[in-house]
Amino acid sequence: MELVSRRDPHLREVVWFAACCRALTLLLQARCLLDFSPLFFFQALFNLLIPDHAADAFHPPRLSEPGLWDLLLERLLGGLSHWDAEHFLFIAERGYLYEHNCAFFPLYPLSVRAAAEGALWPLQRLLRLRSRLLLSAVLLNSLFSVLAAAALYKLGCVVLQCRRVAFLAAVLFSVSPANVFMAAAYSESMFAFLAFSAMWQLEKGQSWLSGLLFSLASGVRANGLINAGFFLYSRGKCFALQLQVGSGSVRKLPPLWKQLLSVASSAVLMCAGIFLPFALFQYYAYVRFCGPGTGLEQAVPKPLLQLALDKGYRLAAMDGVKPPWCSQRFPVVYSYIQDAYWNVGFLRYFELRQIPNFLLALPVTLLGSWAAWTYIIANPRHCVTLGLERRKSEEEGKPRAGFCCPAVFVYVVHATVLLAFGFFCMHVQVLTRFLGSSSPVLYWFSAHLLQEYEPLLWSEGTGNQTAAPRSEKSLLGKSPGSCGKGTSENPIVRLLLNRRFITPLGKCVLGFFLSYWLLGLILHCNFLPWT
Repeated sequence: MELVSRRDPHLREVVWFAACCRALTLLLQARCLLDFSPLFFFQALFNLLIPDHAADAFHPPRLSEPGLWDLLLERLLGGLSHWDAEHFLFIAERGYLYEHNCAFFPLYPLSVRAAAEGALWPLQRLLRLRSRLLLSAVLLNSLFSVLAAAALYKLGCVVLQCRRVAFLAAVLFSVSPANVFMAAAYSESMFAFLAFSAMWQLEKGQSWLSGLLFSLASGVRANGLINAGFFLYSRGKCFALQLQVGSGSVRKLPPLWKQLLSVASSAVLMCAGIFLPFALFQYYAYVRFCGPGTGLEQAVPKPLLQLALDKGYRLAAMDGVKPPWCSQRFPVVYSYIQDAYWNVGFLRYFELRQIPNFLLALPVTLLGSWAAWTYIIANPRHCVTLGLERRKSEEEGKPRAGFCCPAVFVYVVHATVLLAFGFFCMHVQVLTRFLGSSSPVLYWFSAHLLQEYEPLLWSEGTGNQTAAPRSEKSLLGKSPGSCGKGTSENPIVRLLLNRRFITPLGKCVLGFFLSYWLLGLILHCNFLPWT
């Protein structure tokens, strides 16, 4: 894919800025540098104000003694191996040994293992397997996050028809509130790259390549299944618009039954391809945990067997007793694990003790809701007709550009569905990384707000925008250009260098992105006792 082009300075700036942000994240989380970092103050402060929390997180025992280089790597990158990262690294090392490991899909840990055994094979004498897995996860995620930023920029250029807003959105993605999860041994970076690339290819008309990328994404995270809606909407919209063409063009179209057959067959094939990785993984789990005993528990190291007894984890073919989900009409292990192990379900998280987690998710909830409301207010008829009505602007070849353009409709629906599902049915504290790695809308809308209401980013000489004060112009020099052109000057750097001129709204948007970036480092990378 043409993710990097020498002719596009905006894309080069996106890639460079994304790489710098990833390097800064890795630098800030390194424990050996913590004592010399300003974040040490936050560690000491939170340790005094917040009591210790004994988290019942998955933490399997290390079976081999670490060497000197293993200890050094753990000191440098150990903060990126906590919480769900433990599951991914454990799966990459030992496979799906425990039943609840099946909540994490296989493509990412398989990629990590392949990189550790392939690209990092020369380091096997210096590093044990788990250390190489952690290093390969960090390297892969650094690559995927940079490529995801590039794919988001390309997607924005096609959908928004405004290169400048697309550029700003891609730069905002590089300082995403979910930044630490893009760096840690999580699957968010890989999923974001595959999902944004698939959306971009679909917008370009590359249906089969888009279907392949969507299929791979569904092998990374379960919410990749929802991406089938993009293909269904694309095919349905094309069919609806064909029915509305003028009488002069009807003769050139095939018969209606052929159009219906073509749309239905392509929709079935693409949806089957997207759902195939999920179905295969559920079948694999059924064979592994519901099939006849294989004596696997005898080959499991004793410390891991003891962990299963202490924590109540179910091993494959343990004692010949099948899990309850095996006898269900549709034996889906994923939904069973979410229900039995983590109590995920409709309104189950609505408890008084979860108020801090709801407050943690409040900014992204408000931003996502505001984005949907803004789009509906700007395009009421388009939303009522589901974008299936041919408009005069389309016939004249002059579609509206920016966040409120008609092409953004399906992305707003997708983001709203994810937001509602995450808020009412999931552990709400994961909502920020859930949306941040799955939907471009948060970045497009934030870029739209900055572009519309931040004078520091306004173009000079445009008739429909108010120019910045002269004192600001003298400091800033030439502003970026209009939607179609513009310089490759980084807007985030520009705002930070001139922060005293930023409007309150601009401070809120940037404050949300940057503060959650640091907050994620503090909460995830073992700066606090409860992580």
